[in-house]
Amino acid sequence: MTKTFEILGKFDTESDCHKLLYAPHPLPLKYREGRVYKIEFTGDEAALDAFVHRVLVDSISQEARTGGQPAFDKASFVLEYGMKGAALDLEKEMILNYHRANPDAAFQITKLTLRTRIYVFGQGAEPAQFVRDIVNPAIHTHEVLQAA
Repeated sequence: MTKTFEILGKFDTESDCHKLLYAPHPLPLKYREGRVYKIEFTGDEAALDAFVHRVLVDSISQEARTGGQPAFDKASFVLEYGMKGAALDLEKEMILNYHRANPDAAFQITKLTLRTRIYVFGQGAEPAQFVRDIVNPAIHTHEVLQAA
């Protein structure tokens, strides 16, 4: 089975996109960011949910959404990127090692994929400059999702 979680900051607000880009953008665009964990697993789904909420989510400042659908409908586009399979992803390795260290877990992770989602807001927003400035083609894969 596969389950997707998106972790978002409860208190985050839209921020100026200039923080993300090397050159100023001519439009006053805003963004928000989330972290996506796609987990393929066998075993008890409730145990997986408990693991995610205990290990990956700070219950004070974060919330988890399930299902994988983008969280913000009003985004002009969503840039989702993550490490290529052969690239070393330390966060992924630490999560897997932590899970493996618990022999009593009621589920097994068969595959874990981590991605960052950047939601860009503003009329006339185009993904080309964001892809160029954020995605490193040597180590990242990416996808641009259009607003719903």
